[in-house]
Amino acid sequence: MSDKPANGGAPPDAAVEEPDKSSEATGLEAAPEGQPAPLTREALEALRRERDELREQLLRRRADFENYKKRVERDRQQAERAAAARICQALLPVLDDFDRALGTLPADSPLREGVELIQRQVLTLLESEGVRSKDPTGEPFDPEMHQALSYEAVPGYPDGTVVQTFRKAYFLGGRLLRPALVKVARGEAGTESGDTSVH
Repeated sequence: MSDKPANGGAPPDAAVEEPDKSSEATGLEAAPEGQPAPLTREALEALRRERDELREQLLRRRADFENYKKRVERDRQQAERAAAARICQALLPVLDDFDRALGTLPADSPLREGVELIQRQVLTLLESEGVRSKDPTGEPFDPEMHQALSYEAVPGYPDGTVVQTFRKAYFLGGRLLRPALVKVARGEAGTESGDTSVH
């Protein structure tokens, strides 16, 4: 009887050849999985240049965005100031009417007290928004803040001095809302050339 198995395979006691694990391990150590090939100097320089360009772009975008935010905030503040100026200018004729009304009412009139109370309320509201009034009587005439209605020789006042205020000047946050209407003193030399009063 033969020792060979019926299927013609290797005898049962024959050694089965296994893959050489040592050689496989050596191959893995030589080229580890997932590790990129080392970069050349040129590739490294290219990556550094790309990094620097991206950083520069980021800094520029950040600066542009900061400038945009500042511009939007500045535009918003300007729009708020313009809206406040329009509202305040619309109320100034009301204050003028209060002044005229008070000029015609007797000091002991109960109606005068009511008008003064309302005038104070309107003034308080405007002052809370930064509006300030100014009576320039006695000050030098300033064409940027005053509008002259007449020039007259007034004893005791030097030439170019505001001697009477017909309507106060109003300012909003230091900016002129409305010039004052005034009468200005003219020197003796000016009166000889004729009066230039505006009526």
